[in-house]
Amino acid sequence: MMTLLPEIKEVSMREEEIRPEHLKIDQREHLAADIRRLLQHKHEFVNVSCPACGVDNSHVAFEKYGLTYVVCGKCDTLYVNPRPTPVILDEFYATSENYKYWNKYIFPASEEARRAKIFRPRAERLADICRRYKVETNTLLEVGAGFGTFCEEIQRIGLFKRVIAVEPTPDLAETCRRKGLEVIDKPIEQVHWEQGAVNVVASFEVIEHLFSPADYIRSCFAVLNVGGLLVLSCPNIKGFDVSVLMKLSDTIDFEHLNYFHPTSLSNLVLANGFDVVEILTPGNLDAELVRKKILSGEFDVSSQPFLHRVLVERWDDLGGPFQKFLVDQNMSSHMWLVARKREVID
Repeated sequence: MMTLLPEIKEVSMREEEIRPEHLKIDQREHLAADIRRLLQHKHEFVNVSCPACGVDNSHVAFEKYGLTYVVCGKCDTLYVNPRPTPVILDEFYATSENYKYWNKYIFPASEEARRAKIFRPRAERLADICRRYKVETNTLLEVGAGFGTFCEEIQRIGLFKRVIAVEPTPDLAETCRRKGLEVIDKPIEQVHWEQGAVNVVASFEVIEHLFSPADYIRSCFAVLNVGGLLVLSCPNIKGFDVSVLMKLSDTIDFEHLNYFHPTSLSNLVLANGFDVVEILTPGNLDAELVRKKILSGEFDVSSQPFLHRVLVERWDDLGGPFQKFLVDQNMSSHMWLVARKREVID
């Protein structure tokens, strides 16, 4: 049975703390180079069915970055179609200029803020989930470990005997090793372990990047023990930031191929051997992100007086409570799902 948490305590956070503005100018140049490099392979892109429900029935929503974003006619999942093949994606991430820049400059410059405001609360939330669902805590696998900060924080708590970072991007994998972490530098789909070797798979902001989310979920299923937990986060296409801004939202990123919402993501994991036990949207930045688009002139709310009142005129007294409302009502664009492995796939 799925449980919705009634209240989530969050640390206040501003975008500048985790994405320093003075570093974003150079970062955009590397990002643009990555986009150009990816689009050189556009003639090799392939058409796919919906990554959530598998139905081949979609309509075009918009174009951005030279990519086509479509909406599934059955489940409302947004996804890129046609999309880069797994071979193209593997090469892209292995040689990404943007990821190298983040690893060398943005992550180090913002690590302490990220540690305090993202990764420590994230580790504490995951530890609380594990305790509440009484899972074994021998081994945790983080898929897409990035700069390694979450692994460090979950190790600090001391709940797990073994913490393993799965990070296929070379520069980031090397950073994790320098931090003393146990690292697997290839995708989870290529990890062949004895079934049931892992108690918890944690995966934050990964599934939206993948060619085949269903293959990824099945790979997580394979390494988990029966009763083990899959804890993942990703954008929520029906959350406030994305719903309001849609194409203008920075969440609509050329690297993000899949945009689920609570129902479509739940159905995906249910179809691949899991029972969903929690869905929550503990985002901190929806209101600020929309406000910044308004103030920059990119998003016009002259015909939407309510949004102007909350996000501009009365930001100081309504901004925080409004973001809390979005979190409490599962309407943030940052989504978590917790699922438990069933003994047998139906």
